[in-house]
Amino acid sequence: MSITAALSHHAARTPDRDALVFEDQRVSWRNLDREINRLAGFIACATPEGGGVALHLPTSPALALLFLSVARAGREALVLDPDWPVEMTGAILAQLSSALVVSFDARFAGNQAIVLADPLLPFAQIAPALGASTDAVPKSEPDALTPFYVGFTSGSTGLPKGYRRHHRSWTDSFRHDALEFGITRDDVILAPGTLTHSLFLYALVHGLNAGARVILCRRFRPDAVVRLIEGEGVTVLYGVPTQLQLTIKAAGKAALASLRWILSSGAKWPAGEREPLRRLFPNARFAEFYGASETSFMTVAKADESGPETSVGRAFSGAVVTIRDRAGRSLAAERTGYVFVESPFLFMNYACGDASDLLRHGDAISVGDIGFLDPQGFLHLVGRASRKIVTSGKNVYPEEIERVLECHPAVAAAAVLGTPDSSRGERLVALVHIPADAAVTAADLIAYLRDALPLYKVPRVYAGLPDWPRTRSGKTDFDALRQVWIAGAIARRLP
Repeated sequence: MSITAALSHHAARTPDRDALVFEDQRVSWRNLDREINRLAGFIACATPEGGGVALHLPTSPALALLFLSVARAGREALVLDPDWPVEMTGAILAQLSSALVVSFDARFAGNQAIVLADPLLPFAQIAPALGASTDAVPKSEPDALTPFYVGFTSGSTGLPKGYRRHHRSWTDSFRHDALEFGITRDDVILAPGTLTHSLFLYALVHGLNAGARVILCRRFRPDAVVRLIEGEGVTVLYGVPTQLQLTIKAAGKAALASLRWILSSGAKWPAGEREPLRRLFPNARFAEFYGASETSFMTVAKADESGPETSVGRAFSGAVVTIRDRAGRSLAAERTGYVFVESPFLFMNYACGDASDLLRHGDAISVGDIGFLDPQGFLHLVGRASRKIVTSGKNVYPEEIERVLECHPAVAAAAVLGTPDSSRGERLVALVHIPADAAVTAADLIAYLRDALPLYKVPRVYAGLPDWPRTRSGKTDFDALRQVWIAGAIARRLP
């Protein structure tokens, strides 16, 4: 089956129910299926079989509708980030040679490009704005192994890497997702982040596949999230930890009782912040995923399954997680090595970008994360091979230090870098985000780390940043921090 095969079934069964909500716009199942067919026919006529359609649009009805239409047409949607610099977008388009570009930016107008000046048009006006026929042309669904999506993740060369997926990698994940969370047509799903982030794009497609009502937001606003949960009776909320933390602050003393699942990804949820989450969402179960763009789900940690706080959970349904050395040899429990996963959810290949970080052994792959499995099968991450620092001849994974620092009550976020040092090879430098109402010294942080880590893992240099750079997915932007440090733009060294 394709990712859009179930949509026609839902349209026939419940034609007048709301399928998709975007701010004040609503579209029923009947109308959604009709518009997807209409645009799929247009795309199939405008592009060769197997061609790529670059979607350079903000989160909007146009992006949601076109993504689904490209998939039904049997083409490949290349979902570009509208916040990339123009030069980066042009470089990616040159590498991918897409058959059609749909952009909101007139600078990308050309023979193979359509400029959609207003992607926030109502659902029914998008097809006319693109010049699509008024007739809805039913499309046969594509083969399950047809590529349908190229998403982008950070690349080592400065340009994003494009990872390619076929339909089955998501439809199989829908099946196993149902075993873990049981999302059905009775659910109301809120995906408040950008659709250029695969978590929220997956939430959109999976929710529609299940027959649920899906709610999207133009941009993340914590006060709007609270209003939508209350007004729409949201039952499933997707988010990254920073978004959930901001939602807790925006909600004040409210209790949002409709939620039954909170699904978090992108970073580990701080152990000390579970209670505010429980107060705000008293009836919700909490789960966080670990995975990568190339692997999709690898592990899941559910708060009520009593896994170790230091782990990222047990293997997700359908996934087999192993620890191996670089040669692919399996390692015993509690031995540290590369984290490999074998599952039906894996990506196909890279459409563009450097694949040097990827390791393969048979049907299993690793993106370079380092960790170990405990005797109960829970995965514990140590760090990323690409971030390894060698200081005084010892290997240090900065993530281990960052996790301890972020448990300090005065530290909101931390990043540990390795800088050149003539005697040690590399010296550890800790950059920390200290809230305005907190005070801490380097000596305080050194003493705190000494209680948890050996001396060689304790940085001696600390600097505070009032503004903490983050990626679109809410993770710390380590590349940006390194550039700020190299440029000498960090003025505040902790005493």
